[in-house]
Amino acid sequence: MLTMKDITRRFRVTPGTRLRLRKHDTAWAGDKDLQRLTTDALKEKARGFVEQNLVRLAEAQDRLASNDVWSVLVVLQAIDAAGKDGMIKHVMSGLNPQGCQVFSFKRPSEEELDHDFLWRYWRALPERGRIGIFNRSYYEETLVVRVHPEVLERQRLPPGPRDDEFWLARYEDINAFEKHLTRNGTLILKFFLNISKKEQKKRFMDRLDNPDKHWKFEMGDLHERAYWDQYQEAFEDTLTHTSTDFAPWWVIPSDNKWVSRALVSAILTESIQGLGLKPRKMTPAQLEVIDEGRRQLLAEP
Repeated sequence: MLTMKDITRRFRVTPGTRLRLRKHDTAWAGDKDLQRLTTDALKEKARGFVEQNLVRLAEAQDRLASNDVWSVLVVLQAIDAAGKDGMIKHVMSGLNPQGCQVFSFKRPSEEELDHDFLWRYWRALPERGRIGIFNRSYYEETLVVRVHPEVLERQRLPPGPRDDEFWLARYEDINAFEKHLTRNGTLILKFFLNISKKEQKKRFMDRLDNPDKHWKFEMGDLHERAYWDQYQEAFEDTLTHTSTDFAPWWVIPSDNKWVSRALVSAILTESIQGLGLKPRKMTPAQLEVIDEGRRQLLAEP
């Protein structure tokens, strides 16, 4: 695998720069040594890294929980069939379920539509010591809502133009939201799983051809595929305006599922470890309780 410095240079969206997705290779499969491997060999190597890294990730989670100072919010955004569910299943499989929560946001309810667009996401944020995963997130409010203006109309906003200034204001609101969270102890990790249109078609065909995957297919997926170019533009604008020093975006090449999982696993683990969390210090009163417990156990016959 690449070093964290190399991963940052290659996949992190530099704040203040214009993102162009066409410059990001969706089929990237590693450095020259990895590119020499067969597809199966590359898959096994990446899978091995993810499995080995589960130990480091679990240790980082334990340190996070014992300190009870920071929380971690993982945001996964992507076009349909990019691998969000598989990412959660494989990369997060070694986490303690008691310290991890996953939310998938569907069509907003009437109650949610009666509040501002960030309200329902506020309610799902992880508390200190926990890892929260958003399978889609408040960024849908600048993606699907932008591609489909009729969705925006259901939000019952005050009248006014829905022009570029409107979307810039929404980006500003999201940046302020994330800055508030990071100031108060939330590490935000945002991943865009970047696949090609060709790979999406391949995965849709797999769902149609494999009876075990029929349940994954919906005609709505093809409906959204027709808006591919509009979504690409919406993603470019969103990532450009909301990749910040305190909450940057990572563009993850995802045509190869195990390569994408290995990259996210590395970034997640290194980022939590980068918080520099030390073993939790016990207060004198807590140490007295520990000593008393030891004395009682040793005194048993």
